[in-house]
Amino acid sequence: MALRKIRRLRTKKKLDYNRPVVVVHKSNKNVTAQLLEPKTKRVLCGFNSSNIKKGTKTEKAIEVGKKIAQKIKEFKYESVLFDRNGFLYHGRIKAIADAIRSESITI
Repeated sequence: MALRKIRRLRTKKKLDYNRPVVVVHKSNKNVTAQLLEPKTKRVLCGFNSSNIKKGTKTEKAIEVGKKIAQKIKEFKYESVLFDRNGFLYHGRIKAIADAIRSESITI
């Protein structure tokens, strides 16, 4: 198995899904963040960096993080789980998490 899949399985078994979850996925060009409902695990909202035209990949990831944080506030959640989906916690993944934290949401 690929290393990302092993990391993904190892981290998913430690998560408790009693809170809303922000699931992040990145490709070579774009990054996607989705907010999942705690009980049914349905997608409440999602944002993709393909709609953002200006900036570097990291700057686009920060914008995606800010948008998802605004939606979290609209749904009146104060804390969320951050599922990095097996990706290492640096670069664009860290930028999204920091943008969510900057909007005073606990991860």
